[in-house]
Parts: sequence; structure tokens; C-alpha cells
Amino acid sequence: MGIEKQLAILFSDVVGSTQLYEKLGDDLARGTVQGVVDQMQQATVENNGTVIKTMGDEVMATFDTVQDAMLAAIAMQVKNHDSNEVSDPSFRVNIRIGCHYGHVVIENKDVFGAAVHTANRLTSQAKAQQILITADTVERLGANWLDLMRQIGMVTLRGQSGDVAMYEVLWAPDDATSMLPEVSDVVPTMPELGRLRLRFQGQEVMLAEDKMRSATLGRADDNDITIKGNLISRLHARIDMTRTHYELIDQSTNGTFLHIEGDDVVYLRRDSTPLKGTGIIGLGRAAESESPLNIEYTLED
Repeated sequence: MGIEKQLAILFSDVVGSTQLYEKLGDDLARGTVQGVVDQMQQATVENNGTVIKTMGDEVMATFDTVQDAMLAAIAMQVKNHDSNEVSDPSFRVNIRIGCHYGHVVIENKDVFGAAVHTANRLTSQAKAQQILITADTVERLGANWLDLMRQIGMVTLRGQSGDVAMYEVLWAPDDATSMLPEVSDVVPTMPELGRLRLRFQGQEVMLAEDKMRSATLGRADDNDITIKGNLISRLHARIDMTRTHYELIDQSTNGTFLHIEGDDVVYLRRDSTPLKGTGIIGLGRAAESESPLNIEYTLED
């Protein structure tokens, strides 16, 4: 039986690790990434957090308070920044962080629930050196934190009918890109992106503004598209409709292969890329022509 409680869930992720492996080779890249992961774990423990698990170049942690989570997130970015300042340019990597406070279920030393998915979603939206949190999380911080918060847009979360306000934590305010002093409370209008049609073994899923705006792909039966295979993770990848494009996001152990018609194959591992035109997606293995495990997609006007 799981224990229900409210916690701050934080994901921290190394950005560009795939390119680092290509540039440095396995041994050097692995050592560099592990050094960054160690820093993220250290910042968690130093700020009263609990490291739930590490997944390659990503750390998942929990905190009893949002304040501790924010202190840890800032410490992670500062440690990474300071390390980069004294490192050889070839070994420099950045991190991105997402955090959300909400109800979770703790079971078998792991944490589950919508708050976990929200924090993970924010991490995938963050850019290098960014910390992103939700409006609900901002509300739990004291007034002395407000000068370090700025609303930067809206994010679509699976299971919620409307967009959710997304805030950036200015951990290095002097370096922050200037923005207008006020952000409209009105949800931005979604541009016409057309529809994204997904096909797998006779099954069809459609993403569009007036339909689904997110789809999950993986081995578990509760995914929108379920594909069985020994190289496929339970929740392997997802596709999200953003304000400007459809984004393919890998969340797996073995990676996702994307072959856009007319382009080279792109390999994603804990990374994301926009979808365009027509193509095929392979989970855990290359998207080979005529393979029964291919997910075909078409972006329609």
C-alpha cells in the first residue's frame, strides 16, 4: 500500500549528453556526465532533499518544501556553472531543471502521480541553464522569492483541459534575457498547426487543437499507442503539441529513432526534436522501412 503525501518533485537533466558521447567517446563522456550527476545529487542532499533515482544523465528528487527544492535547483545550476568556468571547453555541459509541488504516492522507494509527470514535462520544456516551475509552485514560495520569478509562457499538461502558466527561476538574474515587465493573464492563442496523424498496425491516433494534444508511446497498456518489444520502455516516448510545433520527446532507456522523409535518421535519448512533414518513428531500434514496429506519422495542413 502506497503512502500519499504532498511533495516538491524535481527533475534535473544533462543537456546535450548525446553530442558529448559523439565528441569525447564513451569513457570520457561517461565520466563527465557522472560528475554533473554527482553534483546534482550533492545539491539535493545539502538542501534536505531525497534522491529517488538516477536515470543515466537525469536525477529525480523530492523535497518536503518548495523552498528547499528551489535552493537545491539553484545550487545545481551554480555548481554546474562554476565547473564549466574552469573546465576544458570540450567537457562543458549544461543542465535543465523542472519542478512541481503536488500530491504523490510513495511506494517501494519510488514516487508516482500526476505531480511527477508535470515536473518531468517542465524539464523537457526547459532550455540549458533554465529552472522551470508551475504557477502553483510559485504560490507556495514566500514573497521574498517573487523577484526571482518571471512568467515565460504556458504549457499543456496531459489530463488538464487548459494550459498552465510556466515560470522561470532567475538563478543568475544579471544574465537573464530581458522581458516585458508584465505578462498577459490571457492564454495565448494556439496557431494553426494542422493535425498530426499517427498510425501503428491499423491503429490511428490524431493530435490536433480540437482533439488530443499529447500522445504517449511505449510498452505499457495505458499508452495511447502500445508497442510490445524487449527494447521498448513502459513509457518510451511522447509527442506534445506546443504553441509552434509537435515535439517528439524520448524518455526511454534505449532511445527513439526518427526518420523524417528526405532527411537522415535522428537518434534521441532523453532528448527531443520537432516533427515535420512525413516520417516513421522507431522505439528502441532504427525505424527501418516496412518494419511492423514502425509508427508512421503525417503532419497535415
